[in-house]
Amino acid sequence: MTRSFETPAFEAALWELLRWRRDVRSFRTDPLDEADIQSLLEAAQLAPSVGLSQPWRFVRVRTPELRAAVRACFERCNAEALAGYDGEQAALYAKLKLSGLNDAPVQIAVFCVDDVETGHGLGRRTMPETAAYSVVIAVHTLWLTARAKGIGMGWVSILDPDEIAGALSVPAGWRLIAYLCLGKPSADHDSPELERAGWEHRLPLDAVLVER
Repeated sequence: MTRSFETPAFEAALWELLRWRRDVRSFRTDPLDEADIQSLLEAAQLAPSVGLSQPWRFVRVRTPELRAAVRACFERCNAEALAGYDGEQAALYAKLKLSGLNDAPVQIAVFCVDDVETGHGLGRRTMPETAAYSVVIAVHTLWLTARAKGIGMGWVSILDPDEIAGALSVPAGWRLIAYLCLGKPSADHDSPELERAGWEHRLPLDAVLVER
């Protein structure tokens, strides 16, 4: 039996979705539909995980005080990162917009529970980092689903994980993997912002493929 997604038309649409998935940093401030937010989180739940461990935990950050704490952490970490560059690269870094924390109407912190009991440790004995990999796949699943709904997502990584975990009062053992900004993008682009800004370019396949 051929399923609805096992067609050339669906494959072409999937490729278009992959090409248009962007790390969004400029958002409109109008709120998202709560049903869409619920749908995105449910889609993330469909992601594969090592041993079916499902080690992801989502914290929706709503209060202005906590959002301000996250922004303050970002600003300090970003200033420290800028200090690590010099010359033209420092000037370019200073111009980059690296987060949408001021405008994104929805913000979600995503954590990994490394010692989660779900899955009974299957697949993690020799590679325990696969728990974090599983969380990353859940984030990517959410990301693609958001793009399909016309919702932009930005992944903020210039943060101190321990500081954010403390600010959000999560249980001990929860490790920050991603801080996500979600909202309607102020503009659509088919190329990465860092590429457009001249920071880096996408490598061709032959630059990353090794044959043995």
